Amino acid sequence: MITTRLHWSRDGAGEPLVLLHGVGSTHDDFATLRVSLCAEYDVLAADLPGHGRSSALDGTPTVDAITDAVEADLDALGLGRVHVLGNSLGARVGLELARRHRAWSVVAIAPPGLNAPVERAWQGLLLGTARVVLRTGRAWIEPLSRRRPGRAVLLGGLRAWPWRASRAEALAVRDGLADADAFWTTLWHAVLADVPTGLDDVDCPVVLAQGVLDGVAAGQTVRYLLAVPGARFRPLAAAGHAPQSDRPGAIVRLLREARSAA
Repeated sequence: MITTRLHWSRDGAGEPLVLLHGVGSTHDDFATLRVSLCAEYDVLAADLPGHGRSSALDGTPTVDAITDAVEADLDALGLGRVHVLGNSLGARVGLELARRHRAWSVVAIAPPGLNAPVERAWQGLLLGTARVVLRTGRAWIEPLSRRRPGRAVLLGGLRAWPWRASRAEALAVRDGLADADAFWTTLWHAVLADVPTGLDDVDCPVVLAQGVLDGVAAGQTVRYLLAVPGARFRPLAAAGHAPQSDRPGAIVRLLREARSAA
């Protein structure tokens, strides 16, 4: 029996593709997108530490510590290098995996870490407020998730077209935002206080992407072009901060672009 540190959902066949969500969500944030991805990849979607069905780390949940947990699980699963698709914090962890030479390619959507202090404060205010509101109104999350207008309410700050999201994606904010054990410590240590270093060691293709309607992460993604050798930036039209169900077809094409360059 294989023992892993994190909870993983695995399906599909092909080259391994790891999906990593942002702070305040779970692996179900990729529910719509996974339908297409499983036709091309062996898809492994994780709940990051302290989110969903994954236990919190024993120590401080920095990007390094979270990446340690992901990397240890890849070892336990017998996987070396993998393709990575990450959103927000998951994108930042994906870039760290690339720095450690564990990625064949990375598609990083709206990674944090290179934002200015005022942008960090804004991001923290938005995410922190969402946590308080959803935790207070937790009993309403499940009923709201059943209908498109309700899903628009739950995901309105993250997606440009939140009513397009599936019920599973809407419920991810319950398990990853309202209920997450490690939300506040992860938000602080892995998002607001994180400063990336050593990304000039990345030796795989990296495609950076950000929704043009992203009101959470401002314009920080494009700054990674100066930090990651050979990285390319692709704006996602009509897409928000977590655009998995805003532009699923475009994200699949980004993965193909990155994989073809590997």
